[in-house]
Amino acid sequence: MASKTQSCFEDFFPIMANKLGGDGLIGELCNGFRLLMDADKGLITFDSLKKNAAVLGLQDLTDDDLRNMVREGDLDGDGALSQMDFCVLMFRLSPDLMEQSQFLLEEALHQELKGCY
Repeated sequence: MASKTQSCFEDFFPIMANKLGGDGLIGELCNGFRLLMDADKGLITFDSLKKNAAVLGLQDLTDDDLRNMVREGDLDGDGALSQMDFCVLMFRLSPDLMEQSQFLLEEALHQELKGCY
């Protein structure tokens, strides 16, 4: 998905996950989703991504690149990204984080179970 002007991607997601823990990382993903979403639709659309691309340093991406980003993460085929679509996409784009996801899942479940008692 890299454009001609963007040849290298450094994955900071695992570092964020280690610093923030499971709950903190999910919170940051939710903040990122809200930043990019269309406020009226509650989804990330091509238009909302294009409008907010500069916030992420993606201002040089073409419309096709942005459409492909939405298409890549669109799990239900509705042409937009729900919050779940967005979070899953962020994990999928980070191979190192995918390897750590079992640990993060266990940590989140442990925290959830602690809250039940």
